Amino acid sequence: MNVNDIICLGAEPIALVNYLALEKARSELVRNVMIGLRQGALEAGIAIVSGETAIMPDVVRGFDLAATVIGLVRKDRIISGEETKPGDTVLGLRSSGIHSNGLTLARKLLLKDRLNREIARELLRPTRIYVKQITHLLKTTLEIHGLAHITGGAYSKLKRIGRRAKVGFLLDRLPPPQPIFTKIQSRGQISDREMYRTFNMGIGFLVICPAKLEKRVQSLLPEAQRVGHVTEALGVAVSVDGKRVEIESY
Repeated sequence: MNVNDIICLGAEPIALVNYLALEKARSELVRNVMIGLRQGALEAGIAIVSGETAIMPDVVRGFDLAATVIGLVRKDRIISGEETKPGDTVLGLRSSGIHSNGLTLARKLLLKDRLNREIARELLRPTRIYVKQITHLLKTTLEIHGLAHITGGAYSKLKRIGRRAKVGFLLDRLPPPQPIFTKIQSRGQISDREMYRTFNMGIGFLVICPAKLEKRVQSLLPEAQRVGHVTEALGVAVSVDGKRVEIESY
């Protein structure tokens, strides 16, 4: 999650430090957490340069994992989103599933019955890491106006860019979400607006570029698909079954 966030500014992540606090000593849990961190670091192409653990039974219930990532970017290559303009294309990269969006709600709805192995696998599926694809794109001279990691807050996170650039977004070509999202919405009778404010609904990362560069960006990111465009009208909206759903206003 950390590396996906830092690349949104155009930075290339290089190192990560982590901190693991536990209620009690659990060597097998620590081992599995470290295996996961190592795999994530390999996927992101970074080093884990330091770490800390603590046993804190008076503070922690279970365990708490935190991390900080360090990245590099030239000042003149920082991507703040301010250059985003009406008419720009919004391209999306698929997610691997829930990622880290709305897991509290997902667990509450999906695990209230007996444990289902298929659902358990979906809840534990690792967040997809987009570092190598995005850093490859940013090493070109192509004009990229904005980048967004669709995580907590889901599509409402586009407000960060919209406010800076004084533009809005209409995501009217989003692909169908994975079945796990349909199951969550059905069980919880959750509105479309709340689903797209809470979950990534199948798209984990967005790239905003001038419309004239859409094909060239796709040549570097073949899986990237057009999911919407930038508008003059402020706010974030998605199209669900042909119906416009307002996600965020500003």
